Amino acid sequence: MSWLAMLVRTPFAQAAGWTLFHSLWQGAMAAAVLALLLAFLRSPRIRYAAGCVVLGTLFVGFVATFIDALPSAGTPAQGLASLAPGWSDLVFVIGLPAAPVRRITDFLPWLAPFWLAGVSLFYLKHLGGWVSVRRLRRRGVCCAAEGWQQRLTLLAGGLRVSRPVMLLESSLASVPVVIGHLRPIILMPVGLLAGLPPGQVESILLHELAHIRRHDYIINMLQTAIEGLLFYHPAVWWISHVIRAEREHCCDDVAVALGGNAHQYAAALAALERNRQGTLEPALAATGGNLVKRIRRLLIPRERAGSALAPVFSAGIIMLAGAAVLVAWQVESPYTKWMNEDVAYIITDQERATFKSLQTDQERRQFIQQFWQRRDPTPGTPRNEFMEEHYRRIAYTNQHFADTTVPGWKTDRGRIYIMFGPPDELDSHPQGDATKPYPYETWLYRFIQGIGNNVYILFEDPERTGAYHMAMDPNPSGGRRIERPNAPAGRGPSPAN
Repeated sequence: MSWLAMLVRTPFAQAAGWTLFHSLWQGAMAAAVLALLLAFLRSPRIRYAAGCVVLGTLFVGFVATFIDALPSAGTPAQGLASLAPGWSDLVFVIGLPAAPVRRITDFLPWLAPFWLAGVSLFYLKHLGGWVSVRRLRRRGVCCAAEGWQQRLTLLAGGLRVSRPVMLLESSLASVPVVIGHLRPIILMPVGLLAGLPPGQVESILLHELAHIRRHDYIINMLQTAIEGLLFYHPAVWWISHVIRAEREHCCDDVAVALGGNAHQYAAALAALERNRQGTLEPALAATGGNLVKRIRRLLIPRERAGSALAPVFSAGIIMLAGAAVLVAWQVESPYTKWMNEDVAYIITDQERATFKSLQTDQERRQFIQQFWQRRDPTPGTPRNEFMEEHYRRIAYTNQHFADTTVPGWKTDRGRIYIMFGPPDELDSHPQGDATKPYPYETWLYRFIQGIGNNVYILFEDPERTGAYHMAMDPNPSGGRRIERPNAPAGRGPSPAN
């Protein structure tokens, strides 16, 4: 079995698949909420805070969904002993109920390896950007003129920036950038301090100091980490775009408020744009965001962009599409999963019909409690041996009988094991023999109530895929038919051997 197939069978892959699925509608809902807020909010600071809160909430929801989707640890089951056969009355069991139909949710764990690969690629990209930024900090730099360093200190004092900020000129940077959080550095392209009017340079320095004052460097790093984790979701990229745009607007407002000349600052931004060749994500630059929109916003404050409700309608469409997918995929509630998976082989038709007719979760919980109580061999005791053995059998089948795409409880061997328990004798031929050139197993049950004595069941794997299928009787007239049992017939779950 390949490592990929082994990975998708792990609890991590199961939980990751469900988490990725639920994150689709969670992200669409988060985008819709943010779009609705942006339609009414005008302050860049509040819009920025709203974007950060929504993105953080989406991340918390992703983590909480993953933790909730992780299965609880079960007790490992004991293996079956291989006993030598001594049988004389061969009976092929036929007519058992078919395994449950495979649903699209069975393939959700396969999303996990592709998601992990995407996250790894994004984080490697961000790591490369971080290394390049560190290179900018150490190579091709020189100290700025003493007069500008003193001016920067005065501007930092006016903004109440408590950390010391160093001003360097860089031959590698094409635009002003801020690097670092604890010991921030402002890198200015070589010649910029002398090439621009002093008023424009001060406006740019105020913008970069505003990033430092607002702790934008560390927030941007956290934002980038969330983007890498949820790289597949368009809503995450839209929310991040909003955060970055509003972050620049906030710093623009600080630069204009303290510099006092919006036209001068706009001219400085336009001059920087001519030198821009692309800025690395781990650094914060004065030319971040949509420059044209920023300049128009500075020069024409009352002008607004197109309808802010447009993203609401887009998010609404995404949510409707997600709802349609939910209906199409028939995502089950925990109670439906209990009926169709946990007790699929032991619930009677009458019990199934009764359970489907229940209207409230309280009624369903009461039904489940009574379901196990009716099968408890020792009523009145704290333990329900039947239920414990039943779930032990499910855990055993998932551990030993699963193939690359089907969990163990859905396989033919898993179905038989859950209904009748461990066989009394097992004859296994994993490499085949002279009679059959492919793997096969024969299970013996000495007695099954309602079926008879010395019941043999043959499982074969002609294609050598690891998926054993129960063989049909080549002579139906001589076989014995097993009807669907109401419970693990006669044998009933008992404490694990």
